[in-house]
Formats: sequence, structure tokens, C-alpha cells
Amino acid sequence: MASKKNHGYPPYNIEILEKDRYQITLAVAGFAENELEITSEHNRLTVKGKQDEVAQDRRFLHQGIAARNFERAFELAEHVRVLGADLKNGLLVIDLLKEIPEEMKPRTISIGGKTLDA
Repeated sequence: MASKKNHGYPPYNIEILEKDRYQITLAVAGFAENELEITSEHNRLTVKGKQDEVAQDRRFLHQGIAARNFERAFELAEHVRVLGADLKNGLLVIDLLKEIPEEMKPRTISIGGKTLDA
């Protein structure tokens, strides 16, 4: 889910790496690490990019590289946590892991086995 102001920007991929491991990759060309902010609260992951104002004296023949601030939010599934993030070659990569608590995992109940006291 993205803010209406920057709908579709920046573009991103969500990839399944293996069972219970995922990766979100955002194309953030032109942003430095200190211009990006990643927050995770409850089941919501938010990525914000804020660049300093571009110098007004710059003159472009063509400007195809977006130089705009953004906020991109993702609703995470239950029990998904953020492992970390890395910025390389204009791509922000965020690693995710789904960890289901032991008490919530399915378990096999033997038939005719001992009964538990209530």
C-alpha cells in the first residue's frame, strides 16, 4: 500500500526466497542511506525517502531520474519480522522472516496415548 501522493513510486519486488523467508526490494536510485528511514510497527513496515532540496541552479536537458520524496508502506502477515536491510547499487533490500511460535504450530496427537490433566 503506497501513499496516494507517490502512487507506484518507488517500484518494488516482493520475492519468496525459501519457506518462511521473503525479501522486499525497492528501487531507490539517488538516495543515500541517511536519506532513507525504515520503521516496523506491529504488522506495518514503512519505508520513507527524503532528499535535501535539489539545487535550483541546476539545468537539465532531460531529467528522467526521479528526485522526489516518498513513503511506501507494506502490511506484513502475522508473525513476520524484519531481519535487516541493505542498500546496494540503488536497490534497498529488506529481509523478512515468518516465525510461528511453537505453541501455535500444528502438532500430532497420538491416539490411545496418555491424556493430559485439565
